[in-house]
Amino acid sequence: MSEPSSQKAPGALIGAIGRERRLNIGGMPSSPFTLFLIALVGALVAIVGSAFTIAALREGLLGNQLDGWWVPVGAVLLGLASLIVLAPLARAFQRWRAFSDAATRRDITAARVARAEADVQSWITLGYTLAQLIIVLALQFVLANHLAVAKTFIFLPLIIETFPLVLTAFWVNVKIFLIAEVFVLIWGLIVALAMFAPGRAGKPLRFIATAYVDIFRAMPAVLVIYLVGFGLPLTGVPILKDLSLTTYVVIALTLTVGAYVAEIYRAGIQGVHWSQVAASRSLGLSYTQTLRFVVLPQGIRQIIPPLLNAFIALQKDTALVNVVGVIDAFNQSMIIASNHYNLSAATTVAVLFIIISIPQVRFVERMAQRDRARMRAGGA
Repeated sequence: MSEPSSQKAPGALIGAIGRERRLNIGGMPSSPFTLFLIALVGALVAIVGSAFTIAALREGLLGNQLDGWWVPVGAVLLGLASLIVLAPLARAFQRWRAFSDAATRRDITAARVARAEADVQSWITLGYTLAQLIIVLALQFVLANHLAVAKTFIFLPLIIETFPLVLTAFWVNVKIFLIAEVFVLIWGLIVALAMFAPGRAGKPLRFIATAYVDIFRAMPAVLVIYLVGFGLPLTGVPILKDLSLTTYVVIALTLTVGAYVAEIYRAGIQGVHWSQVAASRSLGLSYTQTLRFVVLPQGIRQIIPPLLNAFIALQKDTALVNVVGVIDAFNQSMIIASNHYNLSAATTVAVLFIIISIPQVRFVERMAQRDRARMRAGGA
């Protein structure tokens, strides 16, 4: 038989009081000193490590006859930057002192506020410390073995000397992906529409388009470039055998990236609700008119971010054109590397691709965020 409620109530009350004490509900919060101490130790480690790294960097630059005025000025600026971690640490210390004062006065509310703010500032300090230590470790890797890594990948005299050559060759990459992007947009849309060819009459087209997408998405881009670049000239087919290497590369990239873009188009078209198609057909629009005026405008609007991502990947794939002998930026850097036994020119190529890619990546992310905000707001 169950116990009377009058007998259960005291036990439940005692249990609730015990849980409340364990959780410190309503009582004076614990001191934030432990977390502050951890943040202090981490900040000191980061500052000391930064000081040693800056000193080693300065000695390395001076040892390589790079003794301009900018070396000591840069060292001072880096030293000041390494002290940024002390700003949140100082705020954490102030809030810890405020907590101690509130605890002395037994002001629970003020103590809880000070404890929360001290914890936040301590965690900020730890976050800055971790980031600073990662940078220090990266610089230590660059400075390893008496600047051997830096001389191999970031030899400034060679970078400055060969930059005009690399930049001129880089325009070949730019020209290729600008031309290829136009053809990819058109070709991908054609393939996507073929995948939606209506009825039994369109079944062969749907099969061919689907097979094309599956095959070219499975093949590596470098293999397609190799087959097209070396294969078409060997066929002896009029016109095709006399095209330039750049044209062969554009054809190969269009075939490869077009398969991915066709899938993006297909996803956008399928993302349009079926009721839109039904309403359009009920108003008397033909299948072609429905695609042109209703489905495609809505579908393309949804796929702009993934399309831009595909074009960013296309820009990087232009570095594969070296397999057919096109003198692009990467091929030029390899020639320089073989002549100087140094890879700094390849670093220049990497920087150039980063410069043109990162703004586009951020633009795509901005568009995606705006689209998500619009969807959350219920916008069309």
